[in-house]
This record gives sequence, structure tokens and C-alpha cells, in this order.
Amino acid sequence: MTSAPATTEVAHLDLTRKPRPWDTAARAIFRVAAALTIAITLGILVALIVPSIEFFSEVPINEFLFGTRWAPRFADASFGVVPLVTATAWTTVIALFFAIPLGLGAAIFMSEFAHKRTRKILKPVLEVLAGIPTVVYGYFAVQFIQATVFRDWLNLDTGSFSVLSAGFVMGIMIIPTIASISEDAMSAVPNSLRQGSAALGANRRQTSLKVVFPAALSGIIAAIVLGISRAVGETMIVALAAGQQARIVGGPLEAGQTMTGFIANAALGDSRVGSLEYNTLFAVGLLLFLITLLINMISIWIVRRFREAY
Repeated sequence: MTSAPATTEVAHLDLTRKPRPWDTAARAIFRVAAALTIAITLGILVALIVPSIEFFSEVPINEFLFGTRWAPRFADASFGVVPLVTATAWTTVIALFFAIPLGLGAAIFMSEFAHKRTRKILKPVLEVLAGIPTVVYGYFAVQFIQATVFRDWLNLDTGSFSVLSAGFVMGIMIIPTIASISEDAMSAVPNSLRQGSAALGANRRQTSLKVVFPAALSGIIAAIVLGISRAVGETMIVALAAGQQARIVGGPLEAGQTMTGFIANAALGDSRVGSLEYNTLFAVGLLLFLITLLINMISIWIVRRFREAY
């Protein structure tokens, strides 16, 4: 007696069924959110470009980009933005000098070495730094870092302000950004890579630095670039701690005015709307926007170049 062959029923997805109302509503919400983001970005760009066109109709672009004297409110006005750019570059580089090693070190520890209970405590505590208002960081830089640590304890030859104190505290501010995103990227690396490394005789340090870190490199680069964007666009810390004198900064102990610092100070002035002095705000803001856009475009290329798929 032969038995009938067993049949296997294959379940097919019904791709023709109508989407549920909630799915349709969710898609509509996501489309509106995406369109609103684009519209806001374009609105910001238009708000910067229109006054900037008026500004550049009176001030040559070459003078603005390559001039070495910034004095828009003086009788013999000068509109060379190089002093603002150099101060911004100094504070950003100093911030990254402190934030990248500390942030990546914290990320590697939390991802590869810390116990789960320790990580659950350490990560929220670290992220508290990101929630502190930047004006508090600014006064901390002026009153403690600059006045107490640099001048009294270290006897550094500085005045009341310096790009070093502003950059140092700005680095503290962006540590949570770099650490949190980098830790998420390293935690997303499959455990099979760690197990394979251990099977080949590598210890935890070697696995962390030579296997996990390179595998998560695209996410780490994204974290660093986001930190750069935050440092370039930071306002209150540099407005309070870096100084208000626009000059070419030649060293970290010197004071200088950054682009965001100028915007913050000039916006509180009494410049007449539509005047040349008033339009300098938008010209500097447009340059800052373009610098940030360039940084993000470079970061997108780098992330795509080093992205790993598992």
C-alpha cells in the first residue's frame, strides 16, 4: 500500500489587498514631514540670499571673502570676513582636538568593555551634558576655565577671553554627540565579527580597535561630522568666551570674534533694517550656511565610501 505524497501549501502574500487606513495616514504624515523639512530649508536659504544680494551689490565678493579687516560699523568701514573665519576655525579645531579622542574613547568603552549595567548608567549621564544650555557652558568657560584654570592655575598669558577656553568648553559640549552616535554604530556591528576575531586569538583590545572600529567607521565619521557642524554653528559659548574683537587669530591664547559670535552681537545692535550694516548679518550667515553645507556634503561622500553592509 503506497501512501499519497505529502503536499506542502505555500502561503502567498496578498499584494492586491487595499492598505489599511492607518498605513495611508502614516505615509501622508511622513510625506508632509519630508516636504516641510525641504520647505523650511529653502525658506532659510531664501531669507539669507535676498539680503545678501543687496549686500554684495555694494561690497565686492572678493573684498568680503579675502579681506583681512572686519569693521562694518566704523566710519572707514571694511568687510573682510577672514578674521571671523580664522576665529571660527580655531575654536572648531580646538573643540575637535578634545572631543574626538574623549568621545571615541567613551564610545569604545561603553560598546566593548563596560558591563551592561554600567553602560545603562554611564550613557544617560554622559548625554546629560548635551542637555545643558549653551549659555551655561559660556559662563563656565569665562568664569572658571579662562579666569581660574588658565590664568590662575596654569599662569597662561591670556586676557579675559581666548579661543582656547571657548574651544575647550565647546569640545566638552560635543563629546556626548560623538560618543553616543559612535557607540550606537559600534553596537550595531554583528557579534559574529567579534567571535571570529576572538577565535583567531585576538584579545578584546585588538578586536575593538582592529575589527569593530573599522567596521563601524562610516557611523563614526558621521558622528564626528555632526560634531563639527555643532562646533561651527555654536553661538553662545563663542559669543561669551572667545571675545568680541574681530581680528586674525594667530594662536589659541588670543581672543577673536567668530562668525556666529558676530551674528549674535550684531543682531542685538541698533542697525537700521535694510542698511549695509544690517545686511552684513545675512552675508555672514550665508557663508556659514555654505560652509556647513559643504561639510555635510563631504561627510555624505565619506560615509558612502566607507559604509559596510552586514
